[in-house]
Amino acid sequence: MPTRILPAVGDPDAVRSITTLLSQLPDAEPVAPVTDSTQLVDTLARLAAESVDELPEVVIVHERIGPVPALELVREVALRFPAVGVILVTSDPGPGLFQAAMDYGARGLVALPLGYEELASRVQAVAQWSVGVRRHLGSAVDVFTGAGGTVVTVSGAKGGVGATMTAIQLALAAQASGRPTALVDMDLQAGDVASYLDVQFRRSVVDLATITDLSPRVLADAVFRHDTGLALLLAPGEGERGEEVTDRATRQIVSALRARYEVVVLDCGAQLGGAGAAAVEMADSALLVTTPDVVAVRGAKRAVRMWDRLQIRKAEETTVVVNRHTRATEIQPPLIQKITGTAVAATTVPANFKELQGAVDAGRVHELDSRGTVKQALWALAGELGLVRAAEADHRKGGGRFRGGDRGTVGLRRRKDGAG
Repeated sequence: MPTRILPAVGDPDAVRSITTLLSQLPDAEPVAPVTDSTQLVDTLARLAAESVDELPEVVIVHERIGPVPALELVREVALRFPAVGVILVTSDPGPGLFQAAMDYGARGLVALPLGYEELASRVQAVAQWSVGVRRHLGSAVDVFTGAGGTVVTVSGAKGGVGATMTAIQLALAAQASGRPTALVDMDLQAGDVASYLDVQFRRSVVDLATITDLSPRVLADAVFRHDTGLALLLAPGEGERGEEVTDRATRQIVSALRARYEVVVLDCGAQLGGAGAAAVEMADSALLVTTPDVVAVRGAKRAVRMWDRLQIRKAEETTVVVNRHTRATEIQPPLIQKITGTAVAATTVPANFKELQGAVDAGRVHELDSRGTVKQALWALAGELGLVRAAEADHRKGGGRFRGGDRGTVGLRRRKDGAG
């Protein structure tokens, strides 16, 4: 039986080198290479949806694959497709990286420049391991067959603009529509998600920061299951412990959540640290919440420029959400779009704190009146972003109503009162 080998290589020269060698291996059946991490995971998910037997026995990951770093990609493949053997190709095959690669789930390491004998030996060993796993587990192989959950980050242009409320309501809307949803408080020093939802908790995101094997059981132990069905991963009660959550730990945590939930919403607050930067970089959609005033819009512009300088996310890949919008204000969404250079969500959130105050003070924002304009706007925003299953249908499970355009598009019709 031929060994199917899928190379994941971004560099064109490396692609030619690897595919040439693979074609010379005995009983090898190289698959058309993929050029980035997203394409690799989507390809494997598509094959797994047909049958586990359709998956390649061996995946070769080049060290310079992107946008997800190679080791994080190795972990995601190992977690989601446990019957696939992963080989990491690297120019630094030292003992430190070898140990890290094994910890992340790789089955082998091959040094650059590639040699025929070493590659053939490693591919053969990993292929035998993969076949053995499939024979032993049979149909019990646990594979997450989706293309991966949708990850949305919500950041604030400055403190107090409503990022946490936005993140919570987006997550509630997604969960109420029937999509398993996780809400993560990545405002590590000053997170308020627990206060807004009246939650007493013992474990937090910090408890996952030093764990190298984030199995479903480990993840479940750290997650708080809210009455609404949301899976909550909360910020630490002691803000100084937030430093323990590194960018590497964040990538690992987000990848594990993406593999288990259809929607993952992260409240990243207004301060950018290594963990928040990693989350924004990994996100499918990055939202930046601002209010229509000079100080907040300047903060939004500053954040967008910083993300671009740090190569976290380009301005055109960021969506600004305008909160506390009124028709009377001089600063309207088109002007904000021009100033920041970003996309601006068609749904705006109206200025009406009076309807929120009671629920906020009681820590029960999940019980907001479905007739309230703020909640309706935020749930409509969830529809605009494609986070709900049926964006056009009124959906009252959990007390909300969806309105809006096509799922997965940005461009809902504005409410006449400037809702959002």
